[in-house]
Amino acid sequence: MSSLTSDSVTVTRDQHTLVITINRPAARNAVDAAVNQAIGDAMEVADNDPSIRVVVLTGAGDKAFCAGADLRAIARGEIIVPTEGPRAAWGFAGYVSHYISKPTIAAVNGAALGGGTELVLASDIAVISSEAALGLPEVRRGMIAGAGGLFRLPRQIPQKLALELICTGEPISAQRALELGLVNYVAPPGEVLERALQLARTIGANAPLAVQASKRIARHIVDGLSNSESADWKLTELEYSALRHSEDAQEGPRAFAEKRIPHWTGR
Repeated sequence: MSSLTSDSVTVTRDQHTLVITINRPAARNAVDAAVNQAIGDAMEVADNDPSIRVVVLTGAGDKAFCAGADLRAIARGEIIVPTEGPRAAWGFAGYVSHYISKPTIAAVNGAALGGGTELVLASDIAVISSEAALGLPEVRRGMIAGAGGLFRLPRQIPQKLALELICTGEPISAQRALELGLVNYVAPPGEVLERALQLARTIGANAPLAVQASKRIARHIVDGLSNSESADWKLTELEYSALRHSEDAQEGPRAFAEKRIPHWTGR
């Protein structure tokens, strides 16, 4: 397995699989601008390299797959997701709206709440550690899940169950995620990546052009865009823009930082 490592993301290769690892275990693999760019660029390389047939996304360490956006980076004024240029279209982590033709597998090695869950929802296949959990807790902080979770979750599990998870912000266990069909396999801790690579090798043994065409049809991808999700992204941005300047949106993170119960005003 060859390796190309940066400070925040490691990119390695296993046969026909490109393995992208968020390499910030001390920050629970939270996504900052550097991670966003590195993952997006690696995805682009994978899509344009005929010898790459599958992408696996995982996190370093055994505590967290991805803790979502790096709030400390945001507090410093860092723009995590570009607002201009080609990378802007790729969304959170350079991944959630980066519609490549190669199948993607999330190897969920630890907790994956918020943006981490949205990375799982964006992936074509998912393997999760038996000790991991998924969930969209944003409503507990006065915000919404803005990286695709609010429209992808109701499409991947029954709508009433999805709305329960969205509106309560409660996490679910790996086993429950398997029962609901949010993930394909539950693996023991330490075996998640290898199980994902086994799946990738099986996919990689198939005719690559046929696999890629099949994925594009299944995901409604045309010229690198998903027509089935374009309206959902526009609605998400509209609601997020209206919400982020509200009093509740300011109160949620403040209460979290002060370790107290938030006081919601509905304004």
